[in-house]
Amino acid sequence: MNSSAADRIIVALDGMAPDQALAFAVAVPELRWVKVGLELFGAGGPDVVRQLRDQGKRVFLDLKFHDIPATMAGACRSAARLGAELITVHACAGSEALRAAQEAACESAAAAGLLQPTLLAVTVLTSWNPQRFAAELAIDEAVADYVPRLAQLAAGAGIGGCVCSPLEVAALRAAHREPFALVTPGIRPAGAALGDQQRVMTPAQAVAAGASQLVIGRPITAAADPAGAFASCCTELA
Repeated sequence: MNSSAADRIIVALDGMAPDQALAFAVAVPELRWVKVGLELFGAGGPDVVRQLRDQGKRVFLDLKFHDIPATMAGACRSAARLGAELITVHACAGSEALRAAQEAACESAAAAGLLQPTLLAVTVLTSWNPQRFAAELAIDEAVADYVPRLAQLAAGAGIGGCVCSPLEVAALRAAHREPFALVTPGIRPAGAALGDQQRVMTPAQAVAAGASQLVIGRPITAAADPAGAFASCCTELA
């Protein structure tokens, strides 16, 4: 298996109990990165992050922190101490909170002798479609304009990257070169069901557009042969 391709894929362990997540990580030995989101963290807490790291997996802790600056700093300090290497925060928390979160995460990781984590600013969740986004949030800007605004806010605050729809990757990559990370959910291999994702691309399309890493869940985790499905995604990228 192409190791570079494997490093680009983050498998979302959403909807799993902690024991299922740990067993899944063992069953897909080539897996490098896993995403621990609200469901799994709510069930397993910090221990599930530690246990996945003990298995040699790198952890994307996707809790989407959004609060006042002091609280976001404290949350990111704790997340970094766990060894999470990617941590999500909401860009719309504002520049002061983003700066506080970034500083706290870096200080905490350094104090624990861990790699410096990358904070990822969430722009617009991929479950939104443009019509509902405008109607329900009363935001006049189109999603295509609002996402770059939030990405620029995050970059200006020193945040290391963004989470965004793959359909926004090309425009964001043109404005923000590497090493600014662009991590994209909403990835569906050709022929896979969309589920609750509205703005999607295939793995190869997203990487070609400029994505750094891809978050893929059910097309791998719900497959009859998860290891085979993971290998197929890696092959597509390679």
